Formats: sequence, C-alpha cells, structure tokens
Amino acid sequence: MFNLNLNIDHFATLRNARNSNEPNVISAALQAEIAGATGIVAHLRVDRRHVKDEDIRLLQQVITTKLNLEMSTDDEIVKIAQEVKPAVATLVPERPEELTTEGGLDVVKHLKHIKECVKKMHDVGTKVSLFIEPEQKQLEAAKEVNADIVELHTGNYAIAWENDNSRAIEEHIDKFANATQYAAENGLFVSAGHSLNYRNIKDICRVIDIEEYNIGHSVVARSTMVGVQAAVKEMIDLIIKYKTFYMASISGELV
Repeated sequence: MFNLNLNIDHFATLRNARNSNEPNVISAALQAEIAGATGIVAHLRVDRRHVKDEDIRLLQQVITTKLNLEMSTDDEIVKIAQEVKPAVATLVPERPEELTTEGGLDVVKHLKHIKECVKKMHDVGTKVSLFIEPEQKQLEAAKEVNADIVELHTGNYAIAWENDNSRAIEEHIDKFANATQYAAENGLFVSAGHSLNYRNIKDICRVIDIEEYNIGHSVVARSTMVGVQAAVKEMIDLIIKYKTFYMASISGELV
C-alpha cells in the first residue's frame, strides 16, 4: 500500500541530450532500489526519445525489484516486450508529437486490439496494467480485456492542484475513490501516476486503496539537487507519512 516505483525516463532524456552515458540510467535504477523503490518504470517509446532497447534489456537483467515497461500497442514494441518479459507491461497511448503521455488509454475504443495485446503478454508470464482515466466505462473495459492492474491517470488532478482549485481537486479525489472501489470489487490492483510530485502527493494519499505510485519527472528533478537515493527516500517518506495519517483518520485512531 506504500509502494513507489521510480520512472527513470528522464535520466535517459538527460543522457541522450549529449549522446553520452551520463547519467547512467542503470545506476540510477539501482540507487533507487537501494533507497526503497519497489520497482522501476521505463517507457520504451517508438521514437526512443527516452530509454533505448539496450536499457530495457539491461534493467531486466540487473534490477532486483521489478521492471514495469510502459509501452504502446505498436507491433514492434509488443514483440520486444515479449522477448524481455518484464514483470509488468503498462499499455499507454502514444503520439509522436506529444511532449509526454496525454491522458489515459481508450480501452473502450480499442477493446479488441488491447485484448489481443494483453493475451500476448500473459502468454509470456507478464502482468498487464492499463493506464486509464478513472471512468467507469474504462474500468469495465479493463476488466473485460483481462487486465491485472489499472493505473489511474493523475495528470488532470495535478493540474487542479497547481491551480489551487480545491473544488476540482475534490472531484478528482472522488473519481479516484470510486475507481478504486470498483477495482477492489473486481480483482484489479490499483496504481496511480502522471505529474505526481512532492507537493500534490499529499491529497491523493487520501485515496487509501491506491496501492502503488509511479513517479518520474519530479523525483528525477529532485535528484539533481540531492542525489537519487535521497530524492527517492524523500518521496517514500512522504507517501508513508500521508497514507499512515489518513488511514489512522479513517480508523478513528486520531483524536
């Protein structure tokens, strides 16, 4: 319930800016594990703007927690995922012109194709997560295609938080709570991610049944100031602090 997976994409972005091996993304992943990260997330995009094929293969060989491979349903990428066999494959929407992933996967619209991708990954022993909006129709579709995990898109929540829009924040929290309830009733593990940071992590921790957080850019940025291990530990400490507080509030342990 207090799990943090570190997305290492932007260590690779920084490395690729000079076409060098600094920073070393494998070293960053290992340092994150030492600090307590429960998994490593990496998005192998079709354009390879972040991690490269060799990064994914090395990560699968050396990390001791789990590799969560974010990926589109592109045939080439699916084939690589079948060869690598990550612990988790997270299917996400992907557009060449986007700065970063924009919104959740439309499972309803692409139901047949996504179901085929899920089966291909299940056939090699990989669990499948779907990066979706916290909407009932998408959750129902996730169950229909036999997904194991749903990762709730938190980008819009993060925008509301940055705009100090308390009403919108509460609306998003309600959506997350409803989504986690449906997931729990239907055997789906729940994670959350996108634009989460050291500030907005507080409110989303109110949704007790979100069991895992996938965070990248904010922690990578912080690590340039304090180092990878310290940045990861700071985020883990915040998650534990807030989750523990809200769990105690719900159980009536706080006076």
